[in-house]
Order: sequence, then C-alpha cells, then structure tokens
Amino acid sequence: MKKENVLKALKELRKDKKRKFVQTVDLIINLKNFDPKRQTINLIISLPYKVKEKKICAFLNKKSELVDTIVKKDFEKYKGKELKKLEEKYDFFISTAQLMPSVATSFGKVLGPVGKMPSPQLGILPTENDKSLQDLLDKINKVIKIRSKEPSLKISIGKEKMKDEDLTENALLVYKKILDSLPRGKENLKNILIKFTMSKPQKLEI
Repeated sequence: MKKENVLKALKELRKDKKRKFVQTVDLIINLKNFDPKRQTINLIISLPYKVKEKKICAFLNKKSELVDTIVKKDFEKYKGKELKKLEEKYDFFISTAQLMPSVATSFGKVLGPVGKMPSPQLGILPTENDKSLQDLLDKINKVIKIRSKEPSLKISIGKEKMKDEDLTENALLVYKKILDSLPRGKENLKNILIKFTMSKPQKLEI
C-alpha cells in the first residue's frame, strides 16, 4: 500500500457531499485464508496523530483532577449492572501498580473478556503522580486497539477534519502493523478499502 494511493483515495472521498456531522475515516482490511477462531490479531498501536479523545477511567489511591477516578474504598460499589455500565462507559481503564491485584479481583471478570483490563503494555502507572498520569493519558489518546473477531478488520484511523497527510500516516502505520502480525503476510490480504462513515469505499492497491 503506497502513500500516493491513500492520498488519491482520500481526495476522491472528499468529493462526496458534505454531511451534517464530522465523519470517521475507516480503513477496512479484508483477509483471506485466515481463521479468526484459530488465528488472532491482538494489537495496540500508537498512531502518529490522535483519532479522538478517549473516555478513560483510573483506579487510584486518591482522586485526580486529570481523569475520572475510582478509589479503592469504592471498588465494592461496582457489582452486577453497575460493573457492566462502568465497562460500557469507558474506552480505557488504567491503574496504579499497587492496586492491580484488587482491580483484578473486583473488575477482572468483566473488563478482562472485553480487553479493557489495565495492562503492563498500556495502562499501569508505576508511580502515582500528575506527570506520570498525564503522560499516560496523552499516550492512550494516540492509541488504537485491534482485535480480530472475523476475517474483516474495520479500523478508525481519524476524522474527516484531519489533514489528508496525517490520515495517510495513520493508515500506513496501521497497515504495516497488521501486515507484520499476519501469519502469511500479504498472502492473507484479500483487499483494502478506505471510507468515510457515509461514503462508498475506495479500494486501495496492496
């Protein structure tokens, strides 16, 4: 997939009629000879350009003004429906390392299966202070998670209000990371499309 092809496709997409909302730009990667039940893609990718502000919740020892916080004494409030509502409300959960055993016990059964548990890869604070917390929040807001559930991956790479060059950089990085994670590389690629929320997709050359 080449930069000039992505830029050309975005130019074509912008010829479509304007909508009354800011559309999302999606990269769709369709796979072949790939069995999602036996083979999985599970990636966390840090993009050059932020796609959107994520809803983040932190498990901390004390309340923070930087992020929605749940302190340890309140863990017991989250059971059943409240726990499920919490999972649905936030895109990401982070935690101070000290609280991780308690977080796993109280929230793991719901956050674990949907891939939202704080992880060493992205989500655990070694020390609880404003600078470490802000650095982690900034990092998370540039990150996307990709989990394969079927042989077609739909990945949001930005918003139509972003520059074409920035969208292209995001698209190329996502493509490279997915390509590297496929068992047979390009042989697993059926086709690649790019589209706005309400537009017809443009096909990209592999």
